[in-house]
Amino acid sequence: MPQENKQWFVIYTRSRAEKKVKEELIAKHIDCFLPMQKQLRQWKDRKKWVETPLISGYCFVHITRKDYDSVLQSPNVVCYVTFEGRAAVIPEQQILFLKQLLKQYDFDVQVSHDNFIQGEKVEIVEGPLVGMRGELIDNRGKNKFLLRIEQLETSFLVEIPAVFLSALPKNSV
Repeated sequence: MPQENKQWFVIYTRSRAEKKVKEELIAKHIDCFLPMQKQLRQWKDRKKWVETPLISGYCFVHITRKDYDSVLQSPNVVCYVTFEGRAAVIPEQQILFLKQLLKQYDFDVQVSHDNFIQGEKVEIVEGPLVGMRGELIDNRGKNKFLLRIEQLETSFLVEIPAVFLSALPKNSV
């Protein structure tokens, strides 16, 4: 009997339960990915670096059809994110993009005189995110760009030097 192919899906978690969901799924031997970022948090008496989910309320699972119901049986999983009534399948390329996004602070900032405009399709041509394409939603300075990832219906503010971006022809992406 041929082995089913695994696909990436997005699950919606209970509020502030992303890490618990990841632990629960790993305990069930289900492959999951929870993109995390470090943030400096301020309390009255101190500051502390903490790891928080990159996308609050969401976790990604890499499963076969037979694991589908098992994921939903985890106590802190609310539901699958759906598109047109079916669980949304996330392309492997988008998961790789998120993993690369988390490594994007590995390069030095460079000055560029290129001007990118809102709505322009761009490709990253240098650095750890090389090959990624998206739509420029907003330019927030020479090294901060808001990029749209359509499959997740989410935009990311990416700090990347403008010299690492290249405009694509109008009919691309």
